[in-house]
Amino acid sequence: MRETREELVELQALLDDSRSRSTAHLRSIINAERSLTAERLCRILTGMCTLALSTVTAKGEPRISGVDGHFLHGKWLFGTARDAAKARHMAARPAVSAAHMRGEDLGVFTHGTVEALNPPGGEPAADWPDLLAYLKGFYGENAFDWDKDVVYYRLHPHWMAAYAPDLAKLTEA
Repeated sequence: MRETREELVELQALLDDSRSRSTAHLRSIINAERSLTAERLCRILTGMCTLALSTVTAKGEPRISGVDGHFLHGKWLFGTARDAAKARHMAARPAVSAAHMRGEDLGVFTHGTVEALNPPGGEPAADWPDLLAYLKGFYGENAFDWDKDVVYYRLHPHWMAAYAPDLAKLTEA
C-alpha cells in the first residue's frame, strides 16, 4: 500500500460523501455492509486492474474502452497511446468515468476529471518521475518509448463507490 495517512483520510471522505449523495436505490445496494473502507480498498487494488474507461466524443457520444489501471495514492492512474482516440477525447473533454469489476465480488466506480501526467510538449506532473519508476518496474524499462509512445493520466475523482457483497471472497495483498 503506497497511500499516506492523509491520502487515506481524503479517500475515505470521498467514499463517504459519494455514498451519501447517491440515490436511495444505490445506497440500498452499496450499503455500509457492502462498502469498502479506503484502507481496505487500497489493499485490494494492487498491481494492474483492468478499467472500463468512458470518454465522450466531440458530438457528445459516449465511448468505452479498456485500459490498464493502477490505483496509486488513492487515485486511478492509466495510460494509452498518444494518438489514441481516447487521448484526443480526454485532451478536449477531461471528464471521464471508470469501472473496475471482478465478477460479482468487487465493483469500483469512479467519476471525475483527468490530468495528463506526461503531456506531449508540456511540463510533466511533479510526481511523474516517481510514477514512471513504478510503471517501468511493473512493465519493464523498455516496454515503450516512454517519452513518445504513451501518455499517462491521473483520474481526480469527484465521486467514487466501492462495492463488495462478500468481503471474505476478496483476497488482500
